[in-house]
Amino acid sequence: MSRRRILVTSALPYANGAIHLGHLVEYIQTDIWVRFQKMRGHEVHYVCADDTHGTPIMLRADAEGISPQQLIERVWHEHKRDFDAFQVGFDNYYSTDSPENRAFCEDIYLQLKGGGLITVRSVEQFYDPVKAMFLPDRYIKGECPKCGAKDQYGDSCEVCGTTYSPIDLKNPYSVVSGARPERRASEHHFFRLSDPRCEAFLRGFTQGGERLQPEAANKMKEWLGEQGEHLLTDWDISRDPPYFGFPIPGTGGTKFFYVWLDAPVGYFGSFANYAVRRRAAGAAIDQDAFLRPGGDTELVHFIGKDILYFHALFWPAMLEHAGYRTPSKIFAHGFLTVNGEKMSKSRGTFITAESYLRLGLNPEWLRYYYAAKLGPTMEDIDLNLDDFVARVNSDLVGKYVNIISRYASILNKHFDGIVLAVDPKSLVKTRKYSMIAYAADEAVREAYENREYGKALREVMRAADLINQQIDQDKPWDLAKNDARKSELHVLCSDCVNAFRVLTYYLAPVLPQTAARAAELLGLEYPFAWADLARPVTRVKPYQHLITRVDTKQIAALVEANRESLQPAAPQQSQQRHAEHQQHAAEESAVDETISIEDFNRIDLRVARIVDAQQVEGADKLVKLTLDIGDGTRTVFAGIKSAYAPENLKGRHTVMVANLAPRKMRFGVSEGMVLAASGADPGIFLIAPDEGALPGMRVK
Repeated sequence: MSRRRILVTSALPYANGAIHLGHLVEYIQTDIWVRFQKMRGHEVHYVCADDTHGTPIMLRADAEGISPQQLIERVWHEHKRDFDAFQVGFDNYYSTDSPENRAFCEDIYLQLKGGGLITVRSVEQFYDPVKAMFLPDRYIKGECPKCGAKDQYGDSCEVCGTTYSPIDLKNPYSVVSGARPERRASEHHFFRLSDPRCEAFLRGFTQGGERLQPEAANKMKEWLGEQGEHLLTDWDISRDPPYFGFPIPGTGGTKFFYVWLDAPVGYFGSFANYAVRRRAAGAAIDQDAFLRPGGDTELVHFIGKDILYFHALFWPAMLEHAGYRTPSKIFAHGFLTVNGEKMSKSRGTFITAESYLRLGLNPEWLRYYYAAKLGPTMEDIDLNLDDFVARVNSDLVGKYVNIISRYASILNKHFDGIVLAVDPKSLVKTRKYSMIAYAADEAVREAYENREYGKALREVMRAADLINQQIDQDKPWDLAKNDARKSELHVLCSDCVNAFRVLTYYLAPVLPQTAARAAELLGLEYPFAWADLARPVTRVKPYQHLITRVDTKQIAALVEANRESLQPAAPQQSQQRHAEHQQHAAEESAVDETISIEDFNRIDLRVARIVDAQQVEGADKLVKLTLDIGDGTRTVFAGIKSAYAPENLKGRHTVMVANLAPRKMRFGVSEGMVLAASGADPGIFLIAPDEGALPGMRVK
């Protein structure tokens, strides 16, 4: 077996939110593959970083009253904490806001410019007249110009997958203020993806060899079109200030690299930082061997299928024409559903990594369950919580751990923990347990290599089943009562311990912490090397539990802890939550439980004109609004101070819930609630009716 040299990356998590169980599908999948390759003796470097630039970071930092650098520093530690807890073993976890990343971005840009693949031209861009800023793609929504889907972002349609310019959107509106954006001219920098050189390269890159999964290659063919169709368009790689990112060389700080340019370049920035740290530790690696063309190194990306377009078209075309190594493999995976549906905060299934850990659930339970569901395709996987409990308890406790728990105690009680050496002359008689385990070796190795983790674990558990069946037949507990058969018992115990050792090797990429505890129990060196698979155990320490069962109460508590209640808040919390509902409203990734038209008609939504807006002394988030609803005025305390200055609200129209029961608060009585939107991106956005709507009109 030749020794491979592989640089592996996972997509960079955005530094604007917590890690949740959906994110972890990718990082656990990648980590398992990396651990397996390292066990096989290959040179593997696994790097990642926080994706830190862009308007959402800038706006969230501004809303919190801190600098973008302070925000990304805090989030980096939160992300790293969660990854460490789930045993995602990055060799380097860094940030895209780094000097290394900036240097690579500038070099790639200048190489492309020197090759005639950068062009500058005036474009009409949307401008928010209320917020006085050019709007990034993700801060404009409207109808997709191709399929007509509503509420699509300004760069691509999540329904049909088409990419386009924001000005192509139909009926656009600003996500920041809700205003209809104006079109203004601005000079922008473009990567000429439509150049015949890029198209020719990408046809070969995406269709030749096995860089992409078959379904991904087919999607690329659809986006590239047939020969001569020329469907690729130039890619806008610049943004106007205000913007948190790297300035484009030669622009005097008036243009910045679009975040989607510097984010994948962040893989190289993290690797360069890692190389410096390795060199300082006396273990230098050849950076150029992994980042430049030629040689025998590999560049492998694990990504979600939603960012396939960027990683399989823009990114490799940039690298190819800037003189860098292009990806050897791009492995795309599907999304996570929970109990067969999209994750939902109202159902308590939008679960953060932090809440999972805080409630004391074992991260390896989730690693095992994901692995059991994962294959090499882009299909979504489902976290069925009932199945999660049953599978973990049955496989890990009832099958795997059951083997060692039955025999280790006998070995220590009757034979001082000593494990007999293998008798090569009597394989069938003395190695019937371990031979069952060894028989799965090739199938498990092939499955891990091909990312068929579910298949690998089925092989492991099939072997564990056969071993447990053999134990039941041999009845070692009966042999222990018969002194005349103690030697036979010692042979059985020794062989069974070695069978458990082999299964532990197989499970080590998925359960690294459990494998480390098993290695301590068996007196083995850890981390394991696959080449040592046949090295036997010589002594077993007194048995201690390796993994515990999942309690259904833990799962119920987890769901409840992540549930966004639709019921009135508890008395001691109701005053604050009534006024600050918009401030804390969580994003929804799917429409939740349906209601009837009668339920909706019970809510009296009215157009309201903001007559007056005042600061609330002693309140960090509240604004006191006086609202004209046609037949009088209402006072509402709204948690929108982070998004709106009171003086800018007077005269605006919004929508309020007019029949919400009044709430007595420390600052006065709140007589309703104004409607606002919030989501995955930062900000609170008041709902406003179209021009012509008058105070008191019913919204229905």
